[in-house]
Amino acid sequence: MKAVLDGVVIAEADRDDLASIEGNWYFPPQSVREGALHKSPTPYTCPWKGAAQYWNVSLDGAELTDGAWSYPDLYPGAVERVGKDFAGFVAFDRKVVVSD
Repeated sequence: MKAVLDGVVIAEADRDDLASIEGNWYFPPQSVREGALHKSPTPYTCPWKGAAQYWNVSLDGAELTDGAWSYPDLYPGAVERVGKDFAGFVAFDRKVVVSD
């Protein structure tokens, strides 16, 4: 699967390597292109996943503030709820097109 913003591939991985959570595809961190994500100070905490790290997407002219997020330190029970360890996996804003 690919995550594409303005024609630029931001991440790419096999579907089996991703996690589908609440309508979002979470990509393994190693599948995200190097230099595509830059830490954002935007705070958010999910009641069952934990504290999120938001990312600004900026690569090859494609830019989106707070266009991605991940959960580096999952709350207890989150892995069991999803059925996969998704710590550090990256999900994208709806403006980033995720497709096969």
